[in-house]
Amino acid sequence: MLDSIKVGRFIAEKRKGLGLTQQQLADRLNISFQAVSKWENGSTYPNIESLYELATALNVTVDEILIGNEKVKEGLSYSKAGIDITYTDTIKKEMAKHLETKDQRVLNGLGPFASLYDIHYPNIKEPVLVLKSEEPGSKQKLAMEYGYSESICHDMINHLVNDIIVMGAKPLAVLDTIVCANAQKDTINALVKGISDACKENECSLVGGETSIQPQVLNQGVYVLTSSIAGIVEKQKICDGRAIEEEDIVLAIASNGLHTNGYSLVRLMMDQMPQIKLDKIDGITFIEQIMKPHTPYYKALKDLFAQDCLHGMAHITGGGIEGNLSRIIPDGFTAEIDLSKIQLLPIFKFIKTHGNISDEEMLNTFNCGVGFNVVVPPHRVQKVQHHIQQYYPCYKIGKIKKGHTKITFTQQLNWL
Repeated sequence: MLDSIKVGRFIAEKRKGLGLTQQQLADRLNISFQAVSKWENGSTYPNIESLYELATALNVTVDEILIGNEKVKEGLSYSKAGIDITYTDTIKKEMAKHLETKDQRVLNGLGPFASLYDIHYPNIKEPVLVLKSEEPGSKQKLAMEYGYSESICHDMINHLVNDIIVMGAKPLAVLDTIVCANAQKDTINALVKGISDACKENECSLVGGETSIQPQVLNQGVYVLTSSIAGIVEKQKICDGRAIEEEDIVLAIASNGLHTNGYSLVRLMMDQMPQIKLDKIDGITFIEQIMKPHTPYYKALKDLFAQDCLHGMAHITGGGIEGNLSRIIPDGFTAEIDLSKIQLLPIFKFIKTHGNISDEEMLNTFNCGVGFNVVVPPHRVQKVQHHIQQYYPCYKIGKIKKGHTKITFTQQLNWL
């Protein structure tokens, strides 16, 4: 049973020992000094959201506040090293609701040492698992700074799913990892919710993961995200580019902006020209433009997988069209890309102009408006375009020809 008087006296004693007034402590916690006064006179307890910040401010642990006594005689402890098990347990309880799923293939939930997922598919004779790990790069630093904690989770999962569907895979299950110096309950909750929601939108399940608190490794307020996915595909239907033939058509599926690549260059621009942060492009601030979540392409493509109309697919990320489409072009062929056909987005025109960036650098760093490529036989182009255009703009940008250079660019990007 908690003793509110004892708890209050302990808080007052530690506050005074640090030479703080009630107002100064309240300012550190971003609350009113009346709240501190009520704690100290024993009329109320600190709520769960305030406990961790209060313990940090008083240089004690949550446990010590709740028992109203410093555990001096116990010597060193995990809590004193910056990891409070009592507090992290409350966070885990919050996480559990975001891992709830109706997917009957998920055989357990939060708690066991590992996650179980049933991959038996009667209609798949030779199932092949498609595995991938991903992190949202330096965009996550901007996300935490500007309040896009849930949005960055969609970036990560959408990127992750896009990377496996190029093989024709169905996404199944995701495991996430969150590494932080101090686990802020609201932030962790927002991150797990964002990851879970993004998984549901991509028709897969968040089945578990890891939250690692590392106060000796990371600075306070820093969060590092990563995740891994398992997908499944019939062995005979793996789409890896081997079916690509001469005269096949290369289609571009539009991106909505930077997705998750090029942010080191963008952050350099922001450091050198901080005024651009609030500049508006198409009525939206620069920050809002660059923080748009990565476009997810699974729903636009999944119904085409079984129709044998896709000879190859490429997710356009770091390295641009040349660095990614080249991965699936067979030896002896070249994808001849007409740069004048690319529908450049206003955000890329803004970045090129303000950063004085060459066309070559733009193409190597950004997707420039092309988030995904599909290579299609000529007689299937109209059908594929019509289907994809129900979701995103889709248009021709090139053709497969005989050649020894995987990618050949013709014409010039049209920045007008």
